[in-house]
Amino acid sequence: MSNSPLMPMATAVWLVENTTLTFKQIANFCNMHEVEIQGIADGEVAKGIKAYNPIIAGQLSREEIELSSNDESRPLQINNTDVEISNDEKKIKKYIPLSKRQDKPDSALWLIKQHNILKDSQIAKLVGITKNSVTSIRNKSYWNFNNLNPKDPIALNLFTQKDLLDAIQKAERRIKREKKEKEKQQKLNSN
Repeated sequence: MSNSPLMPMATAVWLVENTTLTFKQIANFCNMHEVEIQGIADGEVAKGIKAYNPIIAGQLSREEIELSSNDESRPLQINNTDVEISNDEKKIKKYIPLSKRQDKPDSALWLIKQHNILKDSQIAKLVGITKNSVTSIRNKSYWNFNNLNPKDPIALNLFTQKDLLDAIQKAERRIKREKKEKEKQQKLNSN
């Protein structure tokens, strides 16, 4: 698992709004560029992104933030959260009320913007909508696209954080595999 926070942009928004850390400290912690952090502070970047509290998520402690706030040269250290979560029970599809079903396209848009490495089929499976809907949202041809608002599906309780992490890891493995195959094909073509 990487040493960056789970939702870097949303975490950066929270850190800019709620701490006195320097842009460089926030940028290094969130694996972002200082200019992006400056844009967040100016309100030009991350419009509409809900702030994600890294303290509640267990990624940072108040003491860590205070130590880094007092010493501008000290980088933030992420809490090691390699906790093994095992669920041996068979996954049961849970009922999603009608009031939350309208949030599914919003959640798909959020996943497309935040985790663009995920395939449409992965997003469809996570959120619980059709692949065609996800593809049309990605292509901005969804029938109600102008009224969509990106919403965090984990906050909406559509699926768990573990489900998202598993999907991201699977997408990263797929990208590495495709990259290796592409390099192999280029070597064969060059010979």
